[in-house]
Amino acid sequence: MTARRVRIIGDPVLRRRADEVVDFDRSLRRLVRDLEDTMEEAGGVGLAAPQIGVGLRVFTYGVDDPASEDHMTICHLVNPVIVEESVDEVDDAEGCLSIPDLSFTLPRPRRLVAKGFNVHGEPLEVAGTERLARCLAHETDHLDGILFIDRLDPEKRAEALAEIRRLMLEGEAVRVRESPHASL
Repeated sequence: MTARRVRIIGDPVLRRRADEVVDFDRSLRRLVRDLEDTMEEAGGVGLAAPQIGVGLRVFTYGVDDPASEDHMTICHLVNPVIVEESVDEVDDAEGCLSIPDLSFTLPRPRRLVAKGFNVHGEPLEVAGTERLARCLAHETDHLDGILFIDRLDPEKRAEALAEIRRLMLEGEAVRVRESPHASL
């Protein structure tokens, strides 16, 4: 459908808990297509509705799929709930389209299971390990108004915020800007 502008850190929509989807209708299908298009255009592996200014509990994510021609299958999850996560964690670099060009090492569960629905209201369960588990946790956090930098230990979080402020002062990649897309 349409690629939309990604909201950047500082936009209040990123800090609000998104509302549950109650209508599994044409507008939801259009939103999911817009999320997919935006994620692909931005080169991301996941994108939550608040990141394009829509306060609904929906996200898309890309999964490596050797059977696919482009080796990427794009999926979505509506009203996700994390129902299981492993105790053991994996430290890896994590970034975010809403905090461009920055990444920090962050522990996330090695394995995670999320339940939700597809655009037609049919139940889905997604189990992921390593990278997919990280993506599911990251995107679910977005729906709760949590950015990945909030999960960093206090020292790393201070470092991340200092880097964001430095980039903003220099007018670099991280800019707070208004989006032309209305929030719900």
